[in-house]
Amino acid sequence: MTSPVTVDLALVGGGGAASLVLAALDRHHLPGVRVAIVDPVHKRGQDRTWAFWGSPGTFLDPLLSAAWDAVDVITPGAPRTLSLRPLRYAMLRSAPLYDLAGAAEQRLGAIRLTTAAGALDDDGSRVVVRDERGAPLVDAGWVLDSRPCPPARSGRTHWLQHFRGWWLESARPLFDPRRAVLMDFRTPQPPRGVSFGYVLPVSDRFALVEYTEFSPSVLSGDEYDTALRGYLTLLGIDESTVRVAEVENGVIPMTDGVFEPRPSPRVVRLGTAGGATRPSTGFTFTAMARQADRIAGEVAAGRPPLPGPAYPARHRWMDAVQLRALDRGLTDGVAFFGRLFDRNPPERVLRFLDGATSWREDLTLMASAPLLPMMRAAAGDAAARLTGGQAARS
Repeated sequence: MTSPVTVDLALVGGGGAASLVLAALDRHHLPGVRVAIVDPVHKRGQDRTWAFWGSPGTFLDPLLSAAWDAVDVITPGAPRTLSLRPLRYAMLRSAPLYDLAGAAEQRLGAIRLTTAAGALDDDGSRVVVRDERGAPLVDAGWVLDSRPCPPARSGRTHWLQHFRGWWLESARPLFDPRRAVLMDFRTPQPPRGVSFGYVLPVSDRFALVEYTEFSPSVLSGDEYDTALRGYLTLLGIDESTVRVAEVENGVIPMTDGVFEPRPSPRVVRLGTAGGATRPSTGFTFTAMARQADRIAGEVAAGRPPLPGPAYPARHRWMDAVQLRALDRGLTDGVAFFGRLFDRNPPERVLRFLDGATSWREDLTLMASAPLLPMMRAAAGDAAARLTGGQAARS
């Protein structure tokens, strides 16, 4: 039997979360740290798109496909163009990030094992990463595991952010590259949930146009396509004048279930499995980047690679209440989001969704929500927490 590779840090999974960690380790100039990556697929090329907000001037700037300092939020009869300064909304496609991670991997001298990981045997001092048949692959001081997994503790509300996007090419100018459409709620609303379209233009002839739902279950492929065609009609786009160059699909959990960020002493979970997905929106990228930088900083200081919580506990509670209010039909989703942007500076809303607002700002945001429905949702959430179950649907 071949002896396992001995390293300081093993990354199990090689997608966006692991790529950000590799890039962060490289930025912190840690060539002496022995690193292994265990993943059956060596990620390359375009397999996903991340959209996120933040301040300009980071290491990501050269990788971006586009960035906007103004976005549209549209509800029926009430279009809004919101200035995001000093923040900006940005689009990152996967290929540049994978390339950056690949270059970091080379400089770090990391070892890549192109195989699927199985069990992680943690004895409190070292972790053995095994393959799916139980053979040892890696003996690591710490393991960062970004493989998908369900919540460790089931929540009271289980929704999904699910979507399909078409990358559209046009032979003539069709899009406004100066601003993105963040949320367009003119789409037909599902019986239970919220739907919206959005447009991320890379140029006046190339854009990602997407249909998204926040709801308990996914649609069929034909239903997504029908919804997208309807949204193109709302945008005034004749489908016969554009070409679908690529298609993107996704399903992201929106739940108040608790993901276990540290399932054993020396195993740390990353990405959605580590709680980086914001329950109220499904956004994940900014929290992954923040945690990757924290991990690299801790390694550079000679400390355990612990990223800390993705979001403050009070924000997780606020998300649980919002999800409950939407799930129980206590508040109208379109009106809720419209009101949130109407009564708060957009920069405050975006910082809240990134987990970066103060207590005072959070109270202001809470005051802008419909009071009675949110009080009912908060009371129902508290009762469910006390009983350890779903409680009444009220």
